[in-house]
Amino acid sequence: MYKFEVKDMTCGHCSSTVDKAVKTADPGAQVRIDLTAHHVEIQSDKPASVFATAITDAGYTGTLQP
Repeated sequence: MYKFEVKDMTCGHCSSTVDKAVKTADPGAQVRIDLTAHHVEIQSDKPASVFATAITDAGYTGTLQP
């Protein structure tokens, strides 16, 4: 599981956009978003870099958390 901090995700529209970007990168990914904590958790077999790129391409700054 990957956990990204997306500090510039501030509203429901933002979280929807990030969710869509992640699922476009991997339609089978399981995504859990905590908007108040600015966290996106992704369960997938694809590498984290795929999702970092997807989040960036959607216009947000995602930082992979340890």
